[in-house]
Amino acid sequence: MNAHKKVAFYTLGCKLNFSETSTIARSFKDEGFMRVDFSEKAAIYVINTCSVTENADKRFKSIVKQAKKANPEAFIAAIGCYAQLKPQELADVDGVDLVLGATEKFKLTGYINDLLAHPESFANGTAQIHSCDINEADFYVGSYSIGDRTRAFLKVQDGCDYKCTYCTIPLARGISRSDTLENVLNNAAEISAQGIKEIVLTGVNIGDYGKGEFGNKKHEHTFFELCQALDTVEGIERLRISSIEPNLLKNETIDFVAASRTFVPHFHIPLQSGSNKLLKLMRRRYMRELYVDRVQRIKEVMPQACIGVDVIVGFPGETDADFLETYTFLQELDISYLHVFTYSERDNTPAATMDGVVPKKVRSKRSKMLRGLSAKKRRAFYESRLGSEATALFEGENKFGYIHGFTENYVKIKAPWDPALVNTLHQVTLDRIDEEGMVRCSFVEAPVSG
Repeated sequence: MNAHKKVAFYTLGCKLNFSETSTIARSFKDEGFMRVDFSEKAAIYVINTCSVTENADKRFKSIVKQAKKANPEAFIAAIGCYAQLKPQELADVDGVDLVLGATEKFKLTGYINDLLAHPESFANGTAQIHSCDINEADFYVGSYSIGDRTRAFLKVQDGCDYKCTYCTIPLARGISRSDTLENVLNNAAEISAQGIKEIVLTGVNIGDYGKGEFGNKKHEHTFFELCQALDTVEGIERLRISSIEPNLLKNETIDFVAASRTFVPHFHIPLQSGSNKLLKLMRRRYMRELYVDRVQRIKEVMPQACIGVDVIVGFPGETDADFLETYTFLQELDISYLHVFTYSERDNTPAATMDGVVPKKVRSKRSKMLRGLSAKKRRAFYESRLGSEATALFEGENKFGYIHGFTENYVKIKAPWDPALVNTLHQVTLDRIDEEGMVRCSFVEAPVSG
């Protein structure tokens, strides 16, 4: 074991995973470990896994190889969703020493300290697995990311009670449960005290916020009440809602965001399909008509709002006509960009045994078509904002002599590199779209803050 106790982290998947990795990393720091970059030599490498797509599964092996190349003697721990769903599969990967499921991942430092005290218990070359029945994942652990990016991801909810036929997340994360309002506000205040300007709210199904621990279906507070309370936290300049189900995005929340001090006009709303037939097969809790209504309501009170959409292509039973229906639906909708997911079969999901399997070549072709549509939508949205003023939050990286940032409504901008701009908010005018598809801006005035 490296005497300096260096630890490195790699996160696959969503903003929720990033928030949890960051929290686990802080627990290592409290135990006297030093965090280093994953490309550096460390004694311990922690990989936070994802199981949403087939791709994330495949990447795991290459990340283990990367760690072993940096330090052949390193101890490697796998945690997260894939570790809960397929612990033995991960344990069988050459180089993996420890696999922790949903209830155990936050106890990782305890396992590592045990290793330091009793190295012989890990000496037989076989990975230890500590996973649970997912029904045991009925408690809540708050998390937030800090120090990794300009913005912080604040976890407010975990798990999901929905039964979408393609999704493994309820199997990997358990029932819907939430942090207390008091804890969320305390975490937001801690983030604010670090000088971070923007918080992104994250969870598995954040619109379901308010359900307590142990499967309590009663909502102590609603998502709307959470938004109202967060809007009062001192020092936070921006709050962003990461992703919210259309059936849980209520008019009261939309109207509140429109008038809010800190919430920005940006929504990411999963659609998954523009075909009602497929939405039923997916067991989604809305039809396309509701989705149209949500988009129209947002645009009515926030014409400048950015709306992102999740969509799945190649779901079993999706015919050419069904796909065309989705494509046309999205083409005509006043949205800003798409996140396109190519359907992949996941074990123990109803969709994996459905008829009408779409050939992978067809899935790939449909995915490419929707990605092309997304690029057109994004450009049209950017063009609609040219000439207007916006507030931009600048990021921390020098990219070929430029600094990048995002406006409140998620237009990606760039300006000549200036280290003084990092993590500051500026009033800018959106001038033109460059060859990379980003918006060049000019400065209206001195920083708003920072």
